[in-house]
Amino acid sequence: MRIAVAGGGGLGYLLALQLSQAANAYNVVVLSRSERPEFGQLDVQLHVIDYSNEASLTFALQGVDLAISTISGTEQLSLINAAGRARVRVFVPSEFEGSLSKRPSQHNDPLDRGSVAAIALLKHWESTSRMRYTVFTCGIFMERFHPYGLGYLNIGYGSGVSAAGDYLLDINHNTAEYAAVNSKGHTVRVCLTSVYDVVRFIVAAIDLGPRNWPHEFTMRGDRMSVEEVVRTCSRVRNVPFNHYPRAAADLQSYLSYYNQADHSKAAYYQRLIATTNGRYDFSKASLNEALEKNSQGGFQAMTLARWLTYIAQSL
Repeated sequence: MRIAVAGGGGLGYLLALQLSQAANAYNVVVLSRSERPEFGQLDVQLHVIDYSNEASLTFALQGVDLAISTISGTEQLSLINAAGRARVRVFVPSEFEGSLSKRPSQHNDPLDRGSVAAIALLKHWESTSRMRYTVFTCGIFMERFHPYGLGYLNIGYGSGVSAAGDYLLDINHNTAEYAAVNSKGHTVRVCLTSVYDVVRFIVAAIDLGPRNWPHEFTMRGDRMSVEEVVRTCSRVRNVPFNHYPRAAADLQSYLSYYNQADHSKAAYYQRLIATTNGRYDFSKASLNEALEKNSQGGFQAMTLARWLTYIAQSL
């Protein structure tokens, strides 16, 4: 199988690394905007491409069976169009965290970074050229709670969650702000997966074969309430956290206030509202189940407590 990974940094690099070392002999092509000397020791091909050059992008995707995107916005739209023209069989868009079914409909998603347009374009190519697509949904990256934030993996800059404290809790200052229950009085929960386990999940799914992939695979290492997330961070780090619980109904007021004064803080509350509305929660982990059913569950995804313990030991 010939696999193209779009994006040479962060998640793209981790995917290319794991695919190049997989037991199955995959032919991996990395599409990057610039030269990447770190790929020199990997068994991959590197194509330096310009996403505005449709002809060269389509040429780079010739003979590719599966394309995995770690980019977003207009560049991902160009990639999708090129993949459709090159007759790529399956496309995985850069939609790894929140579940598609939990997002606001149409063009009313304040956290949208081209997702609506990308999914619409994928549906178009599926109907015209039979290029199928699958979204791998993992909930929240556990690395959001890393002391250095997601930025240490070169992830999260575009969505504003690269730094520690950009979401839910600040693990360096032992503070947490959240709504424990939603507007209906139900416990707010999130699913969580380490970036490294996301990569392992995707490689395991590829080993199964993409022929019968659904439009969305859900996967996770853990599922817990937001209160449990904070308590787990406090317990593993052995440090008491200062909790700032908010009523779900008040989050919109905080958002409106900071929209006038501090856009980064407003974005923080927008993410809390999305969390309270269940964007990062799902009851069924379909990829976990598929791997167990097909005896491909050779690894156990890390729970949050295990991940935090590992991070604490590695720092």
